[in-house]
Amino acid sequence: MKLSLIIATYNRSQSLIRTLHSVAEQTFDPKAWECIVVDNRSTDDTKEQVAKFCKLYPDLNINYLFEANQGLSAARNCGLSSAVGEIVAFVDDDETLESSFIGSYIDFFATYADAMAAGGGVIARYDNGRPAWMSPYTEQMIANPIDLGSRVRSFPSSRIPAGGNMSFRRSLFDHIEPFNTQLGRCGTSLIGGEESELFGRIRSIGCTLYYVPNAAIYHHIAPEKVTDDYFDRLAFNVGRSQRYRAELNNSTRMLHIKEYAKWLATEVIALTYNLCGKPLQARYLRRMRRGIGRGIRTA
Repeated sequence: MKLSLIIATYNRSQSLIRTLHSVAEQTFDPKAWECIVVDNRSTDDTKEQVAKFCKLYPDLNINYLFEANQGLSAARNCGLSSAVGEIVAFVDDDETLESSFIGSYIDFFATYADAMAAGGGVIARYDNGRPAWMSPYTEQMIANPIDLGSRVRSFPSSRIPAGGNMSFRRSLFDHIEPFNTQLGRCGTSLIGGEESELFGRIRSIGCTLYYVPNAAIYHHIAPEKVTDDYFDRLAFNVGRSQRYRAELNNSTRMLHIKEYAKWLATEVIALTYNLCGKPLQARYLRRMRRGIGRGIRTA
């Protein structure tokens, strides 16, 4: 088995099935990879929908697991512990995959013998259209689009692969712990940071994070994820996640210094938007920064 694709899911059965249909459209030999669906204690019809899907595609290696310990990190670790592929790749249940996704990762790790971790492109798709207030800065928080070009390259030091499109050589986890279960979304909570924490540890042992352009996914943004309420809750919890991670690393002071610098940059960018006749982009950029700042200051 060359690759194990892991999809953690919670109460999004219809979105999950959309993701699985894109999994079924992969062009690489299905005998060479498996797909593991980790149901993180859903209360909807996820189990039944996955069973129906498996009957439609009997030639696919799809394994359903139930993880009772709620939390995205726990679900991903559950999938990781059951994976048998030489490579493990993670996607989310609100995405669809390019048909070349699995083959691109398999070819990449076969070509780059030193590679231990990689991520691919992320293309945002808005179910009800991209909001007028969206800017590249606020979109980073909402959809996390990633496009580093058309060639394999290393991620810049300021970037990491997206949590919804990341892959690893399975042997990496013989040397480091998997996802930190103190971080990551749990149920409807918007706490995150588990990927940042993991990739920080991976870089600390000297591993390069690679970008694989053809291993791309489409991140589907539902209407409820562009409401003011969700925007404010997400910004606040981004700040809280940064605070938790800083406390784990004893770097709280540095976090506050960086946040001050980001505030200065925000004011400059917001002023530019206003001068260019884009007051909505300026308003939501400041709104995002205020929310993140509140989260950082909240113990």
